[in-house]
Amino acid sequence: MRKRASLMVAAGVAGLLTAGWSTFAAAADEVTGKQLAYDNKKGNCLACHAMPTAADAVSPGTIAPPLVSMKARYPDKAVLRAQIWDATKANPNTSMPPFGKHKILTEQEVDKVTDFIYGL
Repeated sequence: MRKRASLMVAAGVAGLLTAGWSTFAAAADEVTGKQLAYDNKKGNCLACHAMPTAADAVSPGTIAPPLVSMKARYPDKAVLRAQIWDATKANPNTSMPPFGKHKILTEQEVDKVTDFIYGL
């Protein structure tokens, strides 16, 4: 009986450790808004925009407005998110891709990039 109880406790502890590890691993794999903004296969904001936190960037862009003072420029964060989602609504001739509309970024990725950019 004792051996069986010990095995059950050991199995329970192993299960908790495994569950905890998978939660930790999932959190470690989560991509940040900054990573998405800098990723040339995702947001790639640096291709066109200069950004104050881009000191570690190879070549910040000069095509589009610099991403500075974003809270002052976009007092309503939802307007900034809409711009990232589909910039063609505000300006049909823009060169900025409609990241959400064309599914370049997911809803959650657009939210993360918006949060990051809004903080600049």
